[in-house]
Amino acid sequence: MRFSEKWLRDWVNPKLTTEELVAQITMAGLEVDSFEPVAGVFSGVVVAEILSAEPHPDASKLQVCSVDAGGVKLQIVCGAANARPGIKVPCATVGAVLPGDFKIKKAKLRGVESNGMLCAAAELGLAEQSEGLLELPQNAPIGEDIRAYLALDDVAIEVDLTPNRGDCLGVAGLAREVGVLNRQTVNAVHFVEAVQSIDDTFPVSVQAKSACPRYLGRVIRGVDLQRPTPIWMVERLRRSGIRSIDAVVDVTNYVLLELGQPMHAFDLAKLHGGICVRMAEQGESLTLLDGQTIELNNETLVIADQQKALAIAGIMGGEGSGVNTETQDLFLECAFFDPIAIAGKARNYGLHTDSSHRYERGVDFELQHHAMERATRLLQEIVGGKAGPVVEVVSNEDLPHLPSIQLRKDRISRVLGCAIPEADVEDILTRLGMDTVVTQSGWHIVPPSYRFDIRIEEDLIEELGRVWGYNQLPTTMPVLEACSAKREEVMIPLMRFKQLLVDRGYQEVITYSFVDKQILKLITPDQESISLANPISAEMSDMRTSLWPGLLKTALYNLNRQQSRLQLFEAGMIFKPGADGLQQIDHIAGLICGGADNESWFGKSRSVDFYDVKGDVESLLLLSGGSQCYRFEAGEHPALHPGQTAAVYAGEKAIGYVGALHPSVQKTLDIPQKVYLFELVLSDIQRNRLPKFQELSRFPEVRRDFAVIVDEKISAQAILQNVQEIAGSLLTDLVLFDVYQGDNLGAGKKSIAFGITLQDSTRTLQDEDIAPLVERMISSLKETFNVTLRE
Repeated sequence: MRFSEKWLRDWVNPKLTTEELVAQITMAGLEVDSFEPVAGVFSGVVVAEILSAEPHPDASKLQVCSVDAGGVKLQIVCGAANARPGIKVPCATVGAVLPGDFKIKKAKLRGVESNGMLCAAAELGLAEQSEGLLELPQNAPIGEDIRAYLALDDVAIEVDLTPNRGDCLGVAGLAREVGVLNRQTVNAVHFVEAVQSIDDTFPVSVQAKSACPRYLGRVIRGVDLQRPTPIWMVERLRRSGIRSIDAVVDVTNYVLLELGQPMHAFDLAKLHGGICVRMAEQGESLTLLDGQTIELNNETLVIADQQKALAIAGIMGGEGSGVNTETQDLFLECAFFDPIAIAGKARNYGLHTDSSHRYERGVDFELQHHAMERATRLLQEIVGGKAGPVVEVVSNEDLPHLPSIQLRKDRISRVLGCAIPEADVEDILTRLGMDTVVTQSGWHIVPPSYRFDIRIEEDLIEELGRVWGYNQLPTTMPVLEACSAKREEVMIPLMRFKQLLVDRGYQEVITYSFVDKQILKLITPDQESISLANPISAEMSDMRTSLWPGLLKTALYNLNRQQSRLQLFEAGMIFKPGADGLQQIDHIAGLICGGADNESWFGKSRSVDFYDVKGDVESLLLLSGGSQCYRFEAGEHPALHPGQTAAVYAGEKAIGYVGALHPSVQKTLDIPQKVYLFELVLSDIQRNRLPKFQELSRFPEVRRDFAVIVDEKISAQAILQNVQEIAGSLLTDLVLFDVYQGDNLGAGKKSIAFGITLQDSTRTLQDEDIAPLVERMISSLKETFNVTLRE
């Protein structure tokens, strides 16, 4: 919202400088984006009249003008196309200084003396560009300083309003705020109601009553659009960032800026049968005032006649029914549209207008009659015309209903941290337009029709704090009881896992929980994902069901920037729909690719492989039990390479996967080198076992080494697990130290060598103790896996 400071001060004029006023408005929650002078810095420019304009003897595009600059006749050479006798224009006399420190001196142009300069709007800093001289009204007093005549010692202020403050999208609303802040009476600009001199009406019907609870229309006949808009209105519009078009459009724009009520005028001769406010028909077309032809959908509210749609309600009018210089009769409309019916509709068609900006935020539903009378009177004063009666169609049950709110005295101090005197509370609320009734416990409040954001007691308290002044509220620190967070001793904190991965060379990344649906189908095709109703972009349309999409996207970003060696990890939630609703599960995942070590003089670094990433996973698992609690088994995952994938189990429960990225996924994502991944359910690896003291044995250990030949498909882990079960409590250590395959073993065979360490805490183990145990162990291996002892 951009407005003129002088215009605001016509309504309320506090004894504040511009800087103080701007600071006060900002501190009240109406943030000021900028403020700047409405004109450039210049002096010595007066109102002048061109008495004559003769062609220059030596230049076809120049004219020699005789100018009356206030009792002094000057000869000025001018090149403006619109320079002609009888018009009044700004004249910079000799000695004047124009914006940019441009000084006017006597000069000769093609041999003809020129004593001054006739000015365009751009040359005075009133516009970025302009064509021709700035023409002033015929009643402009010759010789008067142009700064005084146009009141150019003014500042344009632009405020950035939050969506809930639609009531301040007009000078009247801003003046009300300034009046409240300074405890001053707001003097609304006085105007006389329009004179109704004819009985002509135009039929109006409303089909979409819930979207348009109130619609007003009025016929105005005999207007003269050849009459110009007054310079004072043109200037106020310009300082508010709106270009003057014609008197009718300027008046509707002026009322919009002054009161915050959008309005529109149709050429009555172009309307057929009557006005109907309805929903558009699917595929119905409309050419807008900006020349754009759009195809409407059936969720768009339109203003139509009996033949076609005339305008998108609350957004923009149509070209076919707009006013022009030949228009003689008007149909002036004014309405209240439900904000929900307008919200988002302009954006659907690539539009954003001053009207849609206001209607989306909410317009005062009791303002329409006032705005209609104001606009009609201004039109009568500027372009003439005879006004008919106002036709109103209203659906009272669809109009907003004002809430009744109880404001308690003790609640104010509890929320704000300080007490506000009762007299000040009543004064603030009354100046804000609230209907206030004193009760035993506080006040009974009904907010005004223009405050859509006042609905509960806390809204009222917020208003009191805002107007009273945030800087007057006490600054107190919250009182918190000193207590340490409770944590189970057996639970390993997430930070411990993160620190371990960092120690192993990983870097943590944090990615969005929203990912591309197509990537999710590649990574987890068998899992249903949750799609967002209003995604930020097409690439962030679904909630992630794995941490891998974010890691892979991060890896690709780095690989494309010559970072070929990566070790990344992320801890975060994944989201799965379930029978009991949305499941949010904490996972930890990692990615590695490139060389196993940094490049050095020692030699070329080998590339990472499956066992590198498996080792990193094992280091995580060692924090909470290691091989005694977890195991790896060959597994399958749609995103991982067949034959290079392992499922991680805790007991019989699969808690994650580790492996190489599937070649087809790698190709689809255009990843240039081999990538290895892991992902674990965090809660399944966080629970550790409490340490227990075990008395150290005073008796020696006994070590036995074995080598068995077994089918190559049998895993070493299965062999070791079987040994561990047979050895029982005497086993203190079990280590795999060799795996061998060769022609001497036979096709499809391999040799597994392992050592067992036995110890008893009560006696020294003898051969007669060890031999039966070894025999049982070998028998079990032969029976279970058909192993052969290697000699």
